[in-house]
Amino acid sequence: MNHSLGMAIETLVAILLMLTIGYCILLNKRLTRLKADEHSLKAVIAELITATEIAERAIGGLKLAVRDVNENLGSQLAAATQMSDQLYKQLGEADNVVRRLSKIAIAARPVTSPETAAAPAAKPASAKAVAAAAEAFSERRRSNGLAA
Repeated sequence: MNHSLGMAIETLVAILLMLTIGYCILLNKRLTRLKADEHSLKAVIAELITATEIAERAIGGLKLAVRDVNENLGSQLAAATQMSDQLYKQLGEADNVVRRLSKIAIAARPVTSPETAAAPAAKPASAKAVAAAAEAFSERRRSNGLAA
């Protein structure tokens, strides 16, 4: 009985030892794959670090470009605003000149009858006509000795 009990225990230990060896082989294969994955993961991490550095340099360049563009656009916007104000003033002055020229042209027209003098003009005169009328008016004034 002792002998069979010893043999059963030895057999059981041998079976457990074989299971342990099989499990160790399985773990060794998994560890080998894990190490291979670790190397590929390190390569991916190195590529990510490189890509991050490149992106940081690109962002720095973009920030400089945005700063330069902002300064240039700011000065151009200020110049455009100033030019717009000047053009607005010049348009106002030109409008006053056209009104005065129109008054001169209306005053320079010869009145043929009371009906035509009272009737308003059918259509506004062109710029050339107004300029010609103003020139004719000033020539008449000069010939009469009224203009300097």
